[in-house]
Amino acid sequence: MITTDNDLVKSELALNILDQIPTPVMAVNRDFQLLYINNSGIKLVGKPWKEIRNRPCYDVFNSLHCRTPECRMQNVIDGAESCTIRNEITINERTIPIEYTTAALKDKEGNTIGGLEYIFDITERVRQEKKLKEQSRTIMEISTPAIKLWDRIIILPVVGVVDSLRAQQMMNTMLEKIKETSARVIILDIQGVAAVDTAVANHLIKIAKATKLMGCRCIISGISPAVAETIVQLGIDLGDIATNSTLQDALSDAFIIMKLMVTDKK
Repeated sequence: MITTDNDLVKSELALNILDQIPTPVMAVNRDFQLLYINNSGIKLVGKPWKEIRNRPCYDVFNSLHCRTPECRMQNVIDGAESCTIRNEITINERTIPIEYTTAALKDKEGNTIGGLEYIFDITERVRQEKKLKEQSRTIMEISTPAIKLWDRIIILPVVGVVDSLRAQQMMNTMLEKIKETSARVIILDIQGVAAVDTAVANHLIKIAKATKLMGCRCIISGISPAVAETIVQLGIDLGDIATNSTLQDALSDAFIIMKLMVTDKK
């Protein structure tokens, strides 16, 4: 095959463009030996090209996916579609969260001769995601406070929407508080819940059953006429779970369960 000056110009221009891309780009053959890595990749690795040329990429990047079925480079070499996925690489004892995209490297006849990979350092994105998760967890904890109302009596006031995530947080909070205080009765006050449907009722039933397994009775208070009507219309069976319309009534029942009596001192 004759190489023209125009082909050489195109090749040099392509390499020049790749070297100016501000994210690592590399190419390997079917044995995973490095055929090319751009300037950003060299900077990431921290070694000159002559030291890593023809070395297996898994020795250079040492990622969680390397030499495992999760390796997307292996997948595209074997004929899979290109894809983007998260991973972690370890270079010079430093772990870096990345997102990488792989694609098959083909010759002019369309035969797969290796693979291409584009690497994105997502350290800042992961840091922000972790921060948001911590903030979300803090908000959930604040919005789901388990309060010691009396000796071994706890109240959990619920305000707002109860979805699966919130219900799990409520359950975790209640079970931890039961363990911490050796509570015998817990009052789940749902006066602040705007609407109760089948999903919400099921969440409440699961929470009540979980507390029972820890030797604690659960009383649901704050059952308004509208909520009671909805529960009946939906045919929801709360089983043997005690319910009350007001927190005062729930506390009175809790005192009876605990065999306590409140008297006026004279």
